[in-house]
Amino acid sequence: MPDQSRNVAPGPQEWTVRTQDGLVLTVPDDWDLLPPGDAGLTRRVKAFGPTWTVKEKKGRRTFSLGVWADAKSIEAIKHDLEAERSTDAYAKRQQASAKRREKNQAKYVEDFAGAVSSFLNFNARYEKIASQLAEAVTLHATPVGSGTVARTQRIPIEKRAESAVIAWLRHQTTAYDEMKIARIKGKRRETRRMLAEQSRTLLQKYRRGEDVDTQTCPLIQALKRLENES
Repeated sequence: MPDQSRNVAPGPQEWTVRTQDGLVLTVPDDWDLLPPGDAGLTRRVKAFGPTWTVKEKKGRRTFSLGVWADAKSIEAIKHDLEAERSTDAYAKRQQASAKRREKNQAKYVEDFAGAVSSFLNFNARYEKIASQLAEAVTLHATPVGSGTVARTQRIPIEKRAESAVIAWLRHQTTAYDEMKIARIKGKRRETRRMLAEQSRTLLQKYRRGEDVDTQTCPLIQALKRLENES
């Protein structure tokens, strides 16, 4: 049995994987693939080791396809975990954890909304629109598991708020989602940069308190659509 845990990619055939060095390995006959979805079980199986963690990159995102490990070990660990999860003590810990996560999420949503409002910094005459926009961006960006920039911890919350606003405006106030962008390296990034500048120009009008045509302004029209959909 292999004695080294690895991060691997899917192989060219069933029961094969490809190492980071490009080497194709055959999965041992007495191993099985533990599918993703149960983080607690996966952690214990990987801690018991050795394992081969299968990940596949699609575009900029990386997806987990599961963990190869000794089949008997997976079953034994799964059995022990199921027994542990059936106890009252475990249920109480889960309830306490859920309440803690809900509290932390509520606090984060509040902090994020504040960061969005600070980034918008609209003139007082557009206070209502600023509030509506901050609420719309926060509602879209902060749900757990949404995969948006608001969920990352790699950048400060102020930067997350700024990126979330620009992303929301790109999807809601421009034709980005309907654009046919040439499959040329860097072209999509260039398009997003151009649209971001348009969005920043739009925001500046509200920050300076300039007159805005409510019949044609893409921001106001987007907020009206959301209001009608709710």
